Amino acid sequence: QVQLQESGPGLVKPSQTLSLTCTVSGDSTTTLHYYWSWIRQPPGKGLEWIGFIAYSGSTYYSPSLKSRTSISRDTSKNQFTLQLSSVTPEDTAVYYCALRSWVTLRYDYWGQGTQVTVST
Repeated sequence: QVQLQESGPGLVKPSQTLSLTCTVSGDSTTTLHYYWSWIRQPPGKGLEWIGFIAYSGSTYYSPSLKSRTSISRDTSKNQFTLQLSSVTPEDTAVYYCALRSWVTLRYDYWGQGTQVTVST
């Protein structure tokens, strides 16, 4: 079994950089076959894909967020990190980390989500 846990500040000021970490625990062999992904859900809206990092280290980002997004990984700690720069109140959302299967493209594992509010 695999578990994911997001961590990071719940409040970020406008123009600053949002930084969240996802810690992956459990079967490390299983996690090799997944895209390590970040997804968010703004209040009253649907899920929005932010991007992912593959096991190779390659990264892919949503075109609408690409200029402000960076996803990195620390394999020694089994963690991956999201950085979103120049945030505005429109970046307020529940942020989720998730693992998406290479094969089925399903999101098989999710973190519980963490609320991030952008406000002064």
